[in-house]
Amino acid sequence: MDALAGLLEGPRARGAFMIRACFEPPWAIRVEDRAPLTVMVMVRGEAWVSPDRGERIRLRPGDLAIARGPDPYTCADDPGTAPQALILPGAECRYPDGRSLNGSMDLGVRTWGDRTDGSAVMLIGTYLWQGEISGRLLNALPPLLSLTADVWDCPFTPYLMEEVVRDEPGQEVVLDRLLDLLVIAALRAWFSRPEAAAPAWYQALADPVVGRVLRLVQDDPAHPWTVASLAAKAGVSRAALARRFTELVGEPPMTYLTGWRLGLAADALRDTDDTLDAIARRVGYGSAFALSSAFKRVYGVSPQEHRGRVAVG
Repeated sequence: MDALAGLLEGPRARGAFMIRACFEPPWAIRVEDRAPLTVMVMVRGEAWVSPDRGERIRLRPGDLAIARGPDPYTCADDPGTAPQALILPGAECRYPDGRSLNGSMDLGVRTWGDRTDGSAVMLIGTYLWQGEISGRLLNALPPLLSLTADVWDCPFTPYLMEEVVRDEPGQEVVLDRLLDLLVIAALRAWFSRPEAAAPAWYQALADPVVGRVLRLVQDDPAHPWTVASLAAKAGVSRAALARRFTELVGEPPMTYLTGWRLGLAADALRDTDDTLDAIARRVGYGSAFALSSAFKRVYGVSPQEHRGRVAVG
């Protein structure tokens, strides 16, 4: 599992959905759902996305925006339009005065808004939860970013428009995968831009030596890796690998491996009921005791305490 796949694997298990939003001006939606990642593709018409802090962006047909939670924002036909609906955690929808919308803006299968033939149409995909692995990439994103149609040509939009309103067996799985493809393509396009400030480990994936080692670690964290075995796979000496990896990634190979393993463990504790022994074996620790010791050293709590906090939250 590479870094981009890791971004999406956990959130998918914890909830992701896609809708088609249709509006006729004037319209405005206030979003306070605290979702870690929301992607918006403008299909028809125009919209403004205005965060509470930072600059607003204008979306035209073909443009894409990604909002990284938990900061709230407003999506509207015009920055001056007052919100007519409020989106809260758990996809709860209310009027601005707190009254429940009671499904009054539901327009059919995965379609939401004020009219199906509205002049403004957006595809909106949301991941509801963030894990430790996904956080490695999400934390490198600005709160709000956009890719305009002149630099971003999304080949999935027509297919997504067809699929999002279908109600057939396996449709949620189809949409999950299409949403994943959309987000991966968008993030790749974003991180290729000089202003994106991609994280060091992401940039290092392009290096022929360090990139290979990163993929080995990510794809098979349970393997008993050492600097020597990783260096052998990469075709360099141990000293050369340690020096090059630290220079490009910002930490030594085994430190990165430990962080990756513990991040996987933290997500497994949150997403599954697997025993600590099973999780330990899956992420490369010989016993639950060994995993517990390393986990508490890095996270400051035991795996059991981490799991308990997640359950309470």
